[in-house]
Amino acid sequence: MRRLVSAWALVLVIGTAVCGGGTADAADEYAYDLVHSSVSFKARHLDISWIHGRFNEVEGKFSLDREDPAKSTFELTIKTDSVDTANKARDEHLRQPDYFDTKQFPTIEFKSKSTKPIKGGYEVTGDFTMHGTTKKITLVLMGGKEHEFKGVKRVAFSTELKLKRSDFGFDKNAIGPIGDEALIMIDCEGMRK
Repeated sequence: MRRLVSAWALVLVIGTAVCGGGTADAADEYAYDLVHSSVSFKARHLDISWIHGRFNEVEGKFSLDREDPAKSTFELTIKTDSVDTANKARDEHLRQPDYFDTKQFPTIEFKSKSTKPIKGGYEVTGDFTMHGTTKKITLVLMGGKEHEFKGVKRVAFSTELKLKRSDFGFDKNAIGPIGDEALIMIDCEGMRK
């Protein structure tokens, strides 16, 4: 559950994932569209196969300042008890204290601190908090082109990141057959009127 845990707790991911809140006058504010977004992960099982999962309850927002991209901001909040690996017993185990400990740590959060425009997207550095530990991470968000459909303006970003759950306060001695590292995939679509 290594990265799996990190990813679930993301991660990152993270959403993205990877949505943020800004305040600049020139900024366009977007709300996270849960229907067209996802935070998923995969982690090694016994180092021979992959276990896949996702978080079903994610919220976020982002602000894009086209005139001064460095002022753009991203936020993402994942509810840890919404972890879903398509196996009820495993999901319940992941909610327990030896994994996500969802009662004590109900959310995984990302809040941007700096944004740098890059070709095809943004490099976003911010605080990622999972399992009671906050670390600075950098996400490469690809996308950002606005598209209007049925009167609603939309922008989407995608990113992938690797996390080790042992870096976020998970017991290294209890990592077990799932391993420490997880790959988190965030696809975040935002919308505004």
